[in-house]
Amino acid sequence: METFVEVLKAIFIGIVQGITEWLPVSSTGHMIIAKEFVSPKVSDGCWNLFLVVAQLASILAVIILFFDKLNPWSKNKMAEEKKKTWRLWFYVIIAVVPTAILGIIIDKLILDKLIGDNQYIELIIISVALVVYGVLFIVIERLNRGKKFKCETVYDIDVKTALKIGCFQTLSVVPGTSRSGSTILGASTVGVSRTAAAEFSFFLAIPVMLGASALETLGFLMDGLSLSFVDIWFLVSGSVTSFVVSLFVIKLLMAFVKKHSFEGFGWYRIGFGMLLFIYSVIKINI
Repeated sequence: METFVEVLKAIFIGIVQGITEWLPVSSTGHMIIAKEFVSPKVSDGCWNLFLVVAQLASILAVIILFFDKLNPWSKNKMAEEKKKTWRLWFYVIIAVVPTAILGIIIDKLILDKLIGDNQYIELIIISVALVVYGVLFIVIERLNRGKKFKCETVYDIDVKTALKIGCFQTLSVVPGTSRSGSTILGASTVGVSRTAAAEFSFFLAIPVMLGASALETLGFLMDGLSLSFVDIWFLVSGSVTSFVVSLFVIKLLMAFVKKHSFEGFGWYRIGFGMLLFIYSVIKINI
C-alpha cells in the first residue's frame, strides 16, 4: 500500500515536471511546492536523483519529437537541408558556451553562498524572478506586437543571434527565471519569432540538460547512492510520467505559440510569484 501511494505521488510530481519544464514558468518553483504538497516518503538521495532522471525523461521527449529535424543524416533530407541541420547544431553549441562558462561561475560563486541550504530564501528569490520575468514577457510581447521578425524559423538564426540567446540562457541559473523562460525571452528581444524561439529553446535544452544531468548522475554513483524498493518505483513512475506529459506539452506549446503570444505566461508568472512570495514569508516567520 505504501508503495502504491508513493507511486501516485510520483505520478503527480511527474505531471508537474513534464508541464513546467517546457513552459516559461519555472519548473524549480513548481517542483518545490509539489514536493511540499504531497510530501513523498523517499530518501533525500532518491529525490535529488529523481530531479535529474525526470529531466532526462523530458529531454527524451524533445529528441523523439524533433528527431527528424535534428538528424543531419536523415534520408528524408536533401543535401541543402542536411547542411542547414549541421549549421543549426553548430549554433546550438555556440549558444551553450556562455552558460557553460558564466553559468557555473554565477551558480557556484554567488548563488551557493546566497542561498545555501535555506529553501525558503530560495523560494523568495524564485518568486521575485517569476514576477520580474513575468513583467518582461508582457512588455516585450507588447513591444513586438505587429513587428516583422528577423528570424521566422530556427534556420534563420545566425551565429550572432545564437550567441545573444546563449547569453540570456545564462540567467537561467538564477532560480525562478526558468531555462525556457530565459531563452524564449532572450530570443524575443533579438528578433526571433515565437515559434522559432520555442524550438530553439527546446534544442538548447538537449546539450545543457544532458551535460548537467550526466555530471549529477556521476556524482550520485561516486557517492554510492543506495535506493529502496519504494525509491525505485518512485523514480520509474515519476520519470515515465514526465516523459509522456512532456510529449503532449511540447506539441501543445508549439501549436499555441503559432496563434498566441507569451503574454499569458507573463501574467501567470506574476500571480504565481506573488503567491509564492507570501508563502515564503509566512514559512520563514513560523
